[in-house]
Amino acid sequence: MNFNIECEEETDGRWIAEVPQLPGVMCYGATADEAMSKTEVLVLRALAEQREPS
Repeated sequence: MNFNIECEEETDGRWIAEVPQLPGVMCYGATADEAMSKTEVLVLRALAEQREPS
C-alpha cells in the first residue's frame, strides 16, 4: 500500500505534511524531513487502529 505525502512550508516557517488519502493525517515539523517523518509514524498508527478488532 502506497501513500503520497504532500509537504509545504507555512508562512510562519513551519512545515506541514499530510496524506490526502487519509483525512486528518497531518503533522507539523521544524523541517520538511521532520514533518514527513512524523506523518509516516501517524500513517502507521492510523492503519494499525483500522486493523484492530473492536
